Amino acid sequence: MASFKDQVFLISGGARGLGEAQARQLVAAGAKVVIGDVLVDAGQQLAAELGAACVFQPLDVTEEAAWAEAVARAEALGPLNGLVNNAGVYTPMSMLDTDTAQFERHIRVNQLGTFLGMRAAVPAFERSGGGAIVNMSSTVALRSAPNSIAYTASKWAVRGMTKAAALELVDRHIRVNSVHPGPIDTDMLSVRSREDNLRRVQQVPMKRLGTKEEIARLVLFLLSEDSSYMTGSEVAMDGGAAL
Repeated sequence: MASFKDQVFLISGGARGLGEAQARQLVAAGAKVVIGDVLVDAGQQLAAELGAACVFQPLDVTEEAAWAEAVARAEALGPLNGLVNNAGVYTPMSMLDTDTAQFERHIRVNQLGTFLGMRAAVPAFERSGGGAIVNMSSTVALRSAPNSIAYTASKWAVRGMTKAAALELVDRHIRVNSVHPGPIDTDMLSVRSREDNLRRVQQVPMKRLGTKEEIARLVLFLLSEDSSYMTGSEVAMDGGAAL
């Protein structure tokens, strides 16, 4: 594992699931981490467990002012080195059953939240001399899936915004890459029935779910100097599901 001693990172949706695993691994590698989330109790509990190197900041990713506060909280710890746009929502639903409110919820959290996070972090990265952004997309942005039109739309947008931002920010020494997880063993899968999840696992060539720790190790690689020649890349970690 790369060393992140005294580097500062901001993770949205960091209170549980993939964000929690990323926070744990970054702190273990010597980093200081701000976890932003709407889940206040879970976020505070995780920050208390991880100690002085981790702080919790309430963060609704759809609100510009909340992003400004989160970035300021991170810079209070030191120059900002990395951002993970990890917060997301997913409600499986057919196109005909998806109403406007449900569609807009996915777009606001998954797409707008990622845009606002990137935009808020850029001035901080410029003050620190550069940085790395990792946007969490999904394998649905590579091949889609049934009953996920709103989620698919938002995650394809994250994929495209990553590439646009990578081109725009490269001269500012800011790298931007996207991660595309397949079925991962987190609470997000609880929106489907156990039987449906078992059927999905059988469609994965590796015949198993991924773990949040596996995704976290990939995210840390993309945040580190080990990936210094990567920007605008889309990296799938899905057991071969997108093949």
